[in-house]
Amino acid sequence: MDPGLLLSLDFPARTATELTFVVANSLKTQLFPECCHHPTTRLAFFQNQKWRTNKRSYQTHHFFTSFPTLTSPRNPLVRATATATTATNMVKAIRVHELGGPEVLKWEDVEIGEPGEGEIRIKNKAIGLNFIDVYFRKGVYTASEMPFIPELGMEAVGEVIAIGPGLTGRKIGDIVAYAGNPMGSYAEEQILPANKVVSVPESISPVIAASVMLKGMTTQFLLRRCFKVEPGHTILVHAAAGGVGSLLCQWANALGATVIGTVSTREKAAQAKEDGCQHIILYQEEDFVARVNEITSCKGVDVVYDSVGKDTFQGSLACLKTRGYMVSFGQSSGVPDPVPLSALAPKSLFLTRPSMLHYNQTRDELLGAAGELFAILASGVVRVRVNHTYPLSQAAQAHADIESRKTTGSVVLIP
Repeated sequence: MDPGLLLSLDFPARTATELTFVVANSLKTQLFPECCHHPTTRLAFFQNQKWRTNKRSYQTHHFFTSFPTLTSPRNPLVRATATATTATNMVKAIRVHELGGPEVLKWEDVEIGEPGEGEIRIKNKAIGLNFIDVYFRKGVYTASEMPFIPELGMEAVGEVIAIGPGLTGRKIGDIVAYAGNPMGSYAEEQILPANKVVSVPESISPVIAASVMLKGMTTQFLLRRCFKVEPGHTILVHAAAGGVGSLLCQWANALGATVIGTVSTREKAAQAKEDGCQHIILYQEEDFVARVNEITSCKGVDVVYDSVGKDTFQGSLACLKTRGYMVSFGQSSGVPDPVPLSALAPKSLFLTRPSMLHYNQTRDELLGAAGELFAILASGVVRVRVNHTYPLSQAAQAHADIESRKTTGSVVLIP
């Protein structure tokens, strides 16, 4: 190799953290022995006359912002440079560098690039806060990488401000919403796959839409597809005054079901009654299993919707009638203890731990769920309570409040 060779390359990079520089493969161990395992910028190698990126090893950050002369005993003048061809912008977002309590939520600057093929960039107007965000923050569920950049938050409503090349069906200024993957809604702006968003009707405000997308589509699949609630059914809803609980009670009541709800306070009991609960149990003062048996004349309920988990799981199973459905869709009190299959046998019970993502895997399923949700909101049958809003920068306080059950209804973060 010519000892004075300059490797100067141009290539696209959506963010500075994706910036890749290139050196000769034959020199990699000579030039970078001390930085082969650094967890940031990727290093690519020239090998067999073809450029390729090695994503698994030989990584470095030493030349992240500048590329000084690289030297080695054999090639004292070898130099490498790299440039990015795509502009980036800085926005504010919540990042998580370690698992833990609300204090791990950090308000930081992050880079955001331009949308690629099939993508849009949106400026968020309102962001829904859900208990699943707490699960990811604490490590109950595992995020794809650390830090979350800014991979926290699973629903938002925003305005389309940029469209990827060749994309049709979207225009600048559209108001769109999404719920589920990809994570990352705790940010002023984000890039999303266009096929994951839905248009928000003009009659629904961004705050209302953001408060109800994930919770509303969760309610839709729980009531209409996981177990199809029909007139004459009796259902038990735990945390009946919570974000999903409130929607479950209203929607199930409209479907003609008898709704039993558990709540922690008399204030929440009043809300649950307003939402259509015919029977309300204050679980801190009453044995909810005994009360359900009393209400149903010991027949049990057709289905239990349990988002509490550890504290209610065994009691929920006891409340079911023969061939009843136990739908465990959350664990705010902790992960339930393991249940042997033999525990289901005495009443031939069904047990499921469903995810909204599995019920909205296709574009048609997503549009169907969102369409039914928007229709029932427009009818006035289901009302959304946005009882709490916080600046996005105060997400840590919002998490603390929702974990301590100080909130009712929906919580929305405003960028």
